[in-house]
Amino acid sequence: MVQKKDIIKAAKEAGFEDVGFTTARPFEDHAKLLATMEDEYAWTNDVGLDLHNGVDPRTILPEAKTIIVLMETYFLKSYPKTMESHFGRCYLDDDRVTKDGLYLRIKKFRSFLRDNGIDSKVPFNLPHRVAAARAGMGGFGKNCLFYSNKVVRGGSWTLPIAVVIDKEFTPGTPTIGINCPDWCKNTCIAACPTRALKGNGRIDPRKCISYLTYFGEGITPKELREPMGLYIYGCDRCQNVCPRNQPWLAKELPINDKVVAKAKDFDLCLLLHMDKNYFNAKIWPHMFYMSDKNLWRWKMNVARVMGNSLDPFYLPDLVRAFNENSDERVKAMIAWAMGHIGGEYGLSALKKIKPGATGLVKEELEDAMKVCAGI
Repeated sequence: MVQKKDIIKAAKEAGFEDVGFTTARPFEDHAKLLATMEDEYAWTNDVGLDLHNGVDPRTILPEAKTIIVLMETYFLKSYPKTMESHFGRCYLDDDRVTKDGLYLRIKKFRSFLRDNGIDSKVPFNLPHRVAAARAGMGGFGKNCLFYSNKVVRGGSWTLPIAVVIDKEFTPGTPTIGINCPDWCKNTCIAACPTRALKGNGRIDPRKCISYLTYFGEGITPKELREPMGLYIYGCDRCQNVCPRNQPWLAKELPINDKVVAKAKDFDLCLLLHMDKNYFNAKIWPHMFYMSDKNLWRWKMNVARVMGNSLDPFYLPDLVRAFNENSDERVKAMIAWAMGHIGGEYGLSALKKIKPGATGLVKEELEDAMKVCAGI
């Protein structure tokens, strides 16, 4: 009969750097936490993520006995600066659509389990990070992210993967809790520009830059546009400033050639002008939270980023995009971006697009021209 050591060996042969075990008992404390945050997480049901259904592993696998947690590290190689500046690192080599990396390694591990008479499920809505902490693999930061005990020098560049199985194994000793050092004066909380982090390991996801980039409704509110900075999809700000992540950030890493090869497709100007064919072929397979029905949001995000870059280089492309797009959310953000870039060039660009503007677009245009004029 397969032993725990055999499972650990198989997981490491599949490329996972750490392996943990915990029971399949319900995550009762997590269920209570979700019950106190109904408003903050109501949106998850709209995107098909039933978090409440994931707190009891037996709803996923009726004969569940154990949860094996595989520790994936998504930042073993460095990425081009242009990609890191605009996209969260965890999305840069995401194969949940292409299925040419992590997917194959999980499949390999599950095949090992199956060959040894073990049934398994990999649920998307089980609290994977909590499972990792319950397995004794690490703890949490005040930014709500999971920090490993053994990999990435104790950092948070991890993706715990919970595998629910129908065989019982000895669980690890839980390490659930926030274990930030006392000397860190809430660096991540202070650095969160949209005030999504609430302290005590709690977050309002609706204010998180990542959420706002791919799930935010309507045009981004004015008060959030500048704080969201240069991120188009995702955010790493609280991880970048975290003192616990500095040892890994200081490490010289080999370059991720796979991401380098596709970086040219994510050029800001190409993203601003892309059509559905380009998006579905080049972008969606790697960053899939938004379908081509939300192409407007991608372009709105790119326009905001161009504005926050303060670079007049983007003004001709913004003018072109204003004339090419019919969505008022995109056009309004383009107007804001021109005003934010400002100066003589920004004002000149705004004058080119002003005729015929109405509604939201007209309001943004008028405000942008006031900004350029210093009013």
